[in-house]
Amino acid sequence: MELGAGNPLLDVRDLRVNYGNIEALHGISLDVGPGEIVALLGANGAGKTTTLRTISGLLRPRGGTIAFEGQALVGLPSHRVVALGIGHVPEGRRIFGGLTVEENLRLGGYLLRRDAAALDQGIAQAYETFSRLHERKDQLAGTLSGGEQQMLAIARALMLKPKLVLLDEPSMGLAPKLVRGIFEVIARISSAGTAVLLVEQNARQALRIASRAYVLEGGRVALSGSSSELAGDNRVRATYLGGSALPPGQA
Repeated sequence: MELGAGNPLLDVRDLRVNYGNIEALHGISLDVGPGEIVALLGANGAGKTTTLRTISGLLRPRGGTIAFEGQALVGLPSHRVVALGIGHVPEGRRIFGGLTVEENLRLGGYLLRRDAAALDQGIAQAYETFSRLHERKDQLAGTLSGGEQQMLAIARALMLKPKLVLLDEPSMGLAPKLVRGIFEVIARISSAGTAVLLVEQNARQALRIASRAYVLEGGRVALSGSSSELAGDNRVRATYLGGSALPPGQA
């Protein structure tokens, strides 16, 4: 069920990554088109976070290629990857709890530090997208609720107006009502033209908003295809959707 984007924004081919002598990714390939939401599904240890960390330059692959808008990323430091237009929201949010909401946003826009107008515009856009953050702009980030911290982590990654955002487990640890809100935000990000590569344990929600998905097992792509195809696949239903397919039109 291989299904790729016609003109990929991100093109990953035969990616291999080692932790010491242990190979964590065994030659995976995937792509993401402009403005597209693509989900990466799989159990813990399948290689999802490793994939995102390698794309963003935090890990160096042993083999394979990563191209973003046709430019090779392998070997570039992470700050160069960010400057090219890739934002990364890591698992666990990684906000700076001892800094205020606005100070966290200013750090996210660090590359704009010599352009005060652009930095202020980015902060204003963040507050427009996340009105809750504006209400708490002077509050220490560590005192925010889990959902607010996740909003801040996403807003921080959007400060440089990336063309692609890597989202690692955005719904982890959140109440169901907050999960729905986070997925609404992800959909809005995509509708505004930013592509999203989404790692998410909540496969049902991920398949609802993604156009395509890849299923990783043991560091390999086991399945790939449109969200509707994967939602109807017996193997995916049994392993990730509690044994029941999504209703027609709800993938």
